[in-house]
Amino acid sequence: MAKGMGRWPKADPDSGVEDATLLILEWLGEQGVGAMIRVDAERMRDDQPAWTFAASGGPLGGGMRADGASAAECMGRALLALREVGLVVPF
Repeated sequence: MAKGMGRWPKADPDSGVEDATLLILEWLGEQGVGAMIRVDAERMRDDQPAWTFAASGGPLGGGMRADGASAAECMGRALLALREVGLVVPF
């Protein structure tokens, strides 16, 4: 999508971060960061944190990873980790 198209949703305090995940991934891509979120069925069966966010490139320099038991927990940890390395996602 072209920049400035007004696609960014208004903040909704009752909505979880998982609702904005695709927009976050798209925004990261626009910043030159390759990113993904995935679920691992094997780790889910073993009652381990099954969700993983991974990102690298652009202003990150190196790679980073965040894991969580749910998509929301995973993305929350990812947003904190991104903020710690100086990349503040506008959501």
